[in-house]
Amino acid sequence: MTVKDIYASHEDKMKKALEVMRKEYGSLRAGRATPALLDKIAVDYYGTPTPLSQVANISAPEPRLLTIQPWEKTMLGTIEKAILKSDLGLTPNNDGSVIRLSIPQLTQQRRTELVKVVHKKAEECRVAIRNLRRDGNESIKKLEKDRSISEDEVKKGQEDIQKLTDKYIKEVDHVMAIKEKEIMEV
Repeated sequence: MTVKDIYASHEDKMKKALEVMRKEYGSLRAGRATPALLDKIAVDYYGTPTPLSQVANISAPEPRLLTIQPWEKTMLGTIEKAILKSDLGLTPNNDGSVIRLSIPQLTQQRRTELVKVVHKKAEECRVAIRNLRRDGNESIKKLEKDRSISEDEVKKGQEDIQKLTDKYIKEVDHVMAIKEKEIMEV
């Protein structure tokens, strides 16, 4: 393994950490209806927990309304139960063929709570990226111990890993600021 390989693999892992954070942000209810709100919901499909998006068509016809049209009408009750069990705090409205989810306006208190969650998830992502930096630096030092690279290469490799870390932490802060603005928007 070379310093270049270590850099490439750690950049890939940092990118994935950021993607996970973005996905988690997508499932936070910010007062606007998006099908991503239901990404975490799994329904019992013939005994197998299946993501809701794989058993139904989810759309957002209005800014505060989601409609869920299952491929099989027999799934309506199961989907309703799964939504009620989730931590979304939404009440489904079933008309016999489509489930409608009305997204209520967020209160100021709920917005503040959501912003705290956004900050917590961003910090978790930053910690993951810093841990990757530590792992990368340790891998580079190991190469030095094995005498496969010079001291200068170690220094250059660690500087590159630090620049990579700074880049991704800056990106985390940017994504967090956008989500916070979206939540606080009235």
